[in-house]
Amino acid sequence: MASPDKGVWMTEWLTPHESHSHHFKQFIVQTETRFQKAQVADTHSFGRCLVLDGEMQSAQNDEFIYHESLVHPALLMHPRPRQVLIMGGGEGATTREVLKHRSVEKCLMVDIDAEVVRFCKQHMPSWHQGSFQNPRSQVLIGDARKFVEKTENTFDVIISDLPTPNEPGPAYKLYTLEFYRKLLKRLNPDGLLVVQAGSGSLLQIKQHAVLHNTLKHSFRNVAPYYAYIPSFDVPWAFVVCGGENCRPLELSPKRIDTLIRERIKGPLSFYDGLCHAGLFGTPKHIRKLLNKEKRLITNHHPIYFYK
Repeated sequence: MASPDKGVWMTEWLTPHESHSHHFKQFIVQTETRFQKAQVADTHSFGRCLVLDGEMQSAQNDEFIYHESLVHPALLMHPRPRQVLIMGGGEGATTREVLKHRSVEKCLMVDIDAEVVRFCKQHMPSWHQGSFQNPRSQVLIGDARKFVEKTENTFDVIISDLPTPNEPGPAYKLYTLEFYRKLLKRLNPDGLLVVQAGSGSLLQIKQHAVLHNTLKHSFRNVAPYYAYIPSFDVPWAFVVCGGENCRPLELSPKRIDTLIRERIKGPLSFYDGLCHAGLFGTPKHIRKLLNKEKRLITNHHPIYFYK
């Protein structure tokens, strides 16, 4: 095997002992906003990427896997989602996928970092594909936690597309038992919450398991699922939460494919009925680890994920 070219490399540490490196061709944006270090860079393997605080957030060649996994299972489990709240999602790709659902009347994205949203609009058009200009979408720059605490609005689906909580950033306050109970009050009957839940890798499963247990203490039904994201180099975890309609394994591949035809406008590249069954087919050893976890994430006992 040939030696790697010299150049700029970014190394992400999955644990203090395991890492994954990305080779950058060029930087499009390098800045430090009020909230985080932010980069848009072109890579050799995954195309253009968004990196926040040294952590790969989204890569051009595989972002569709992450965003379709995050959005469509929850929206298809809801009988008719009209009002959707996205916490985070600055690239606009989560909004892009939400707006494919014909029933959605309003998609509100609340992101704290105006500068990141601005340069994503400019330099990452394949992510948002004009979704920011769609009349059904609205962008609010602000703290999602404060928005949830103050708003009287309620939603059919809430999507938590927030960075994983890495000390000492503020994101950990949006991954706590106290905050999830506030989100529950902002959901309409039949409402669903879906959370990007960190790495599902065995190297990092403890943090994901604590988050899963915390959600179990807030919602009647909680369903974890996993999709391998090549640019993350791990299976990525998601958790969908709700009431009686939050039973993803009761939806057959045939039923999911029917719902996609009836309710989604525009192509999907990753998610379909067979994929749905695979996402929620949690392996036995992972189920065992999740069921053993008894710790909770609270304001006074936060959990930080490895970068």
